[in-house]
Amino acid sequence: MTAPPRRPVLRRFPLSAAAALAAGAVLLTGGCSAAPAPGSGSASASPTRAARAAAPAAANELEDDYRAVIRSALPSVVQIEAGDSIGSGIVYDDRGHIVTNAHVVGDGRTFRVTVASGARPLSATLVSAYPEQDLAVVRLDSLPDGLRPAKFGDSATVEVGQIVLAMGSPLGLSSSVTQGIVSATGRTVSAGTDGGGTGATIPNMVQTSAAINPGNSGGALVDLDGEVIGIPTLAARDPGLGEGAAPGIGFAIPVSMVRTVADQIIKSGRVTDSGRAALGITGRTVLDDDFNPSGVAVVEVVDGGPAQRAGLRAGDVITRVGDAEITTITSLAEALAALRPGDEVPVAYERGAQRRTAEVTLGEV
Repeated sequence: MTAPPRRPVLRRFPLSAAAALAAGAVLLTGGCSAAPAPGSGSASASPTRAARAAAPAAANELEDDYRAVIRSALPSVVQIEAGDSIGSGIVYDDRGHIVTNAHVVGDGRTFRVTVASGARPLSATLVSAYPEQDLAVVRLDSLPDGLRPAKFGDSATVEVGQIVLAMGSPLGLSSSVTQGIVSATGRTVSAGTDGGGTGATIPNMVQTSAAINPGNSGGALVDLDGEVIGIPTLAARDPGLGEGAAPGIGFAIPVSMVRTVADQIIKSGRVTDSGRAALGITGRTVLDDDFNPSGVAVVEVVDGGPAQRAGLRAGDVITRVGDAEITTITSLAEALAALRPGDEVPVAYERGAQRRTAEVTLGEV
């Protein structure tokens, strides 16, 4: 009998080891051909020679694409020093706004930012952070010459299999680049709170095989058009490997959410419309008699909030939201991340020995 697979743990990465840029090669093979005429021994070798000649040309073309993307996008990626922590950021506009992860800025209000066009760090000030989506915006106190805003893409066009480059400052090694593909889209992932993490549960993440290491957080995940399609934020960790990250499993916040949050912060100084569903409770994970997670106990309901209006109260244990089984506070957050404010969903809960269901119209975080 084989042991069940270990569940991967997700880690935020505001620091990391350098990674190299790898160029891929394309191997072209010839199709079937008729037998050569007598005396034409060289004919059967021709397709092979053609394939060998084409392979370096294809590899060089792909390498040229990589170089063009790096020349275009890397100058828009900056290094951010927040106290003893180092992370990355992206130049968002020509007014000096830089978007990054909330866990990169932490509790800081002022930062040192090194841009591609300058050798010396510049001072920057926090505009606002939104830990619920692990995003933040800082602004340079003065604008340097040559500041280049990034080009931002469209989340709707991101496809599994497309080549991407991750750019950032792993372990303070600025302007580092790694290469991979989009492995999946639409992932909902949760980060821990250890090491300064926000504990955010984030929907619609882009999964990538491009190496994401500590220090890449807040940087850019870029497609071959040179457009930012996400912000590298998390990497999976296999509990069996201790603190080592699981290779080739990283996650980036999609550019649609980045733009939504950044635009609101720049305009209003805060997020005014999160688009994230909420039950309006404070809860905690509870265990069954075998010490296995079995639900979320309601510790407190928000006065006039969705849960209270639906009849839930402190002491109830939530076991299901819609079609999602709820065993932990994380699974509850993940279920809500897939829903929208205003959605009406059945919420199953236990009150003492009774099992009940309430129709809850979800509010907003």
